[in-house]
Amino acid sequence: MRAIIIMLALGVLSACTQSPTGRNQVLLFSEHDMQRLGEQSFADIKEQEKISRHAGLNRLVQCVTRQLVAEVPGNGQWEVVLFDSKQINAFALPGGKVGVYSGLLKVADTQDQLAAVIGHEIAHVLAQHSNERVSRTQLTNIGLNAAGVALGQSGMREPAMAALGLGVQVGYLLPYGREQEAEADRLGLQLMARAGFDPQQAITLWRNMAAAGSGSQPPEILSTHPSHGTRIEGLSGLLPEANNLYMQARARGVQPACNY
Repeated sequence: MRAIIIMLALGVLSACTQSPTGRNQVLLFSEHDMQRLGEQSFADIKEQEKISRHAGLNRLVQCVTRQLVAEVPGNGQWEVVLFDSKQINAFALPGGKVGVYSGLLKVADTQDQLAAVIGHEIAHVLAQHSNERVSRTQLTNIGLNAAGVALGQSGMREPAMAALGLGVQVGYLLPYGREQEAEADRLGLQLMARAGFDPQQAITLWRNMAAAGSGSQPPEILSTHPSHGTRIEGLSGLLPEANNLYMQARARGVQPACNY
């Protein structure tokens, strides 16, 4: 037992790292593991969900995402798909995958508001929140020895999908923790500002979300994020820093013009 405890402790210590904001994380899986999981899951979603062929909306979503990932170091190639669905939601997966549901565009009605959502979702990927979540699941339920089991093998599908914020029924989004949401808010706001999108519009977006959620069926994104009041309060406190980045981007001539 003592040997097992020592082995577990050494394994956890070797996996300790820090998020982009300096928060401590334990990441047991490699970037390749998470990339493969993201790619597999995205392929599943594309098979199960209807893909939108609306040229104008696709152009808007592609443009906003392209502008955002241009500010990501070593951004690589990101695949962006617009799904024809009434869901008011979006997600990003490891491996450079972004999914947007067309219903979101009825609430995020400007390029800046859309950038606030997509930037937030990309921030989850950049901060390795999926890796962090599945690592916690492994340590809690299975133990460090099982961390070497390849993701996607028998018995691993449920925790692996949950790590990406997806239910076993692909496309069903699960919530991140509060600390991860707060971190994605900060990083996402910074990202959209550096990309030349007005961070103040993130506040407007969540007010729109609050209004859309006043009916009997609130937007799906509200079920996987903190309450709109909490979100608005947190974002308001981050605006001074984001506004400085936004002004610097505009001074560099970064002025997105994404439209239908």
